Amino acid sequence: MSAIQQLEELKTTALAELDEIADLRRLASWRVRYLGKKSRLTGILRGLAGLSLEEKKAVGAAANKLKLTLEEGFEQWQQALRDKRVLASTEKEGIDISLPGRFQPAGRLHPVTQVTAEINDIFISMGFEVVEGPEVELDYYNFEALNIPREHPARDTMATLWVDHGTDGGQQPMLLRTHTSPMQIRVMEKVPPPLRIVVPGKVYRYEATDATHIPMFYQIEGLAVDKGITMADLKGTLYEFARRFFGEDRRVRFRCDYFPFVEPGAEMAIECAVCRGSGCRLCGSSGWIEILGAGMVHPWVLERVNIDPEIYSGFAFGMGIERIPMLRYGVDDIRLFYGSDLRFLRQF
Repeated sequence: MSAIQQLEELKTTALAELDEIADLRRLASWRVRYLGKKSRLTGILRGLAGLSLEEKKAVGAAANKLKLTLEEGFEQWQQALRDKRVLASTEKEGIDISLPGRFQPAGRLHPVTQVTAEINDIFISMGFEVVEGPEVELDYYNFEALNIPREHPARDTMATLWVDHGTDGGQQPMLLRTHTSPMQIRVMEKVPPPLRIVVPGKVYRYEATDATHIPMFYQIEGLAVDKGITMADLKGTLYEFARRFFGEDRRVRFRCDYFPFVEPGAEMAIECAVCRGSGCRLCGSSGWIEILGAGMVHPWVLERVNIDPEIYSGFAFGMGIERIPMLRYGVDDIRLFYGSDLRFLRQF
């Protein structure tokens, strides 16, 4: 039997056997038998050396054609068997389309982030611009330019986290800012009045943690400078903020207070949301919670940034942002905002 006849016989046998295969394991054995290194086809190709030139051309072309036919047949049959197995598995298992889908929790903004954005929107609607500043601050901007020199007792009320105490060569001491008020100076140095800004951001105090105090928290600073600004403008602005954020039925209280960079100074307190004025742990049994300090910008602060206090005046205020949702929602512990308890955070 010639080599060409052997190839024809091999083709007929291989394809007939391929049609009878019903599983992938037998198909793999078929591939080894007809396309492997020890297959008849490989033996015929190795025997080409003993043939004449004309026979080599004819047999070689026929052998390569047969190899391509068998490889294509193998691949097509393998895919067909795989599809058949997947279909059989699907029919066996079945899919109940009436079953409810699996719940995929959606991410959301942290409550402090939500409140910060809401506060910003309120003041933006009143003509204020939102600006941001560095968290690592120079002693000059954090204290001295705000009328708090190194010997001033007000520094003792802000337990400071120092980054660099400075050197005798004139290097400025650096610290993690204790309030967002330094941006008052930075903005007034560059922007002439009239101006209105709010400055949200992180601040840092080296102090013990309890229900109303943590060493890292958020503040938002407000500043307005223009001709003819009075204490009435300050109170009107803060009353409007309280009305929009807490509702018209929430009581607000102003009392005199002292801050070195304002004169006169005041504190603003909101009726406690937990006890509604009767006294509880959150408000220290007073019925009120202070949310911000405020006042008219001190003339010395204006002079330091080359703004004439005889022509211009201004007001400033600063509030702790975490205390705002505490008052609105009746949260009695500030640490809950940073405890990563999803049962708490998902409520907002």
